[in-house]
Amino acid sequence: MSGIIKVFLLLAVMICISKAQLNESGQQCLCQRFRRGISSKSDIKDIQFYKETIFCNKVEIVVTMKSGLRYCLNPNMRAVKKLMARIMPKENITTSSPSSM
Repeated sequence: MSGIIKVFLLLAVMICISKAQLNESGQQCLCQRFRRGISSKSDIKDIQFYKETIFCNKVEIVVTMKSGLRYCLNPNMRAVKKLMARIMPKENITTSSPSSM
């Protein structure tokens, strides 16, 4: 009887592991939905940028407002691109590949 219980327990563990692996890499992003527009720029307290990783295959921009609310911006929107161009320091932006020594 204990052998049957062990088999069922092993089968249950295998099912749990296979269900956990169904969450493919690149699908565990912070931003599930994006806000359509940017509210008052003067109310923005902080902007955080998250690059592509093995866990999320897209760039994410999370805005924290002075009121404490947080929301995600769509990095492909024209207004967001303009805002990022003004915020990002010019010296950090490079388009060339690194040179080898």
